[in-house]
Amino acid sequence: MTIAAISIADRTPSAGLRRFAWAVLAYFIATILWGTIVRATGSGAGCGDHWPLCNGTVFQQSPTLQTIIEFTHRITAALDLFFVLGLLVWTWRKTVSGHLARWAAGASVFLTLTEGLLGALLVKLGLTADSRSPLRPPFLALHLSNTLLLVATLAMTAHLLGRRVGFRWRDIRISSPLGTTIGMLAVMVVGVTGSLAALGDTLFPATSFRSSLAQDFSADSTWLLRWRWTHPTFAILASIFLIWLLIRATRRSGPWDNRGLSALVVGLLVVQYVLGALDVWLLAPVWMQVIHLLGADLLWSALVVLTARLTLIPRQTKA
Repeated sequence: MTIAAISIADRTPSAGLRRFAWAVLAYFIATILWGTIVRATGSGAGCGDHWPLCNGTVFQQSPTLQTIIEFTHRITAALDLFFVLGLLVWTWRKTVSGHLARWAAGASVFLTLTEGLLGALLVKLGLTADSRSPLRPPFLALHLSNTLLLVATLAMTAHLLGRRVGFRWRDIRISSPLGTTIGMLAVMVVGVTGSLAALGDTLFPATSFRSSLAQDFSADSTWLLRWRWTHPTFAILASIFLIWLLIRATRRSGPWDNRGLSALVVGLLVVQYVLGALDVWLLAPVWMQVIHLLGADLLWSALVVLTARLTLIPRQTKA
């Protein structure tokens, strides 16, 4: 056995590290869901325009329900940074030089910092609660894009820590990078348009399914409502990429059996279409928005891992 082989064997990620990586991802998804409750209940201004303090203090005296909801979200979001820093340090100590998980963990720290910055800007600029500022949709879209990238880096970190082959840059080749990039960007657009549709539902609630449809086609409606059709449209277009990816998964041989993961992606996709239809039919109640977003986050995480398996191919594996 060579010295290099001994070094790699001695620094194989432990089961504890792999479980911790998946736990950090699960915790961050829970934080995202709580953030949805903040938006859907109009609690974004529960701490006023103060950040990081809440109403100018740390301990709240007789807080309102909105303050409790918003302050709880800030605390859970702050813990995200400590968890991803711990993940980066642990990953760096227990992996070899050039390990892809190091890059993914490092990216997750950077995106966590930008996530906090964007959240602070939403508060300081007053783009919360019932704000109808024209700045709110683009800031929300940027925030959601950052969130999806952060979920992707955490899912990648957990996946790469579990690899036994093809876990360093020099040990992989990249397959179909252009098609994969376009497809993943399309899925991200689905998430962004969904967040804007949810914002429209929150700011301009409908009283019935018929009135909701009327809002979509009324010239008097805000663009947030008239553009809600973009979400299901992009969802259908993105499904073309998913079909292409799943076909690749059934045809490609390699170190991983992708049938189970492919079935999970298909199942989550079907569930998302059902939840999306129910969300429209029930006029987007808070609990349905949370469930719909949970399904979207799970689908996105599974899709990121499946894409990594089909794109970052170990060199010794034939296509």
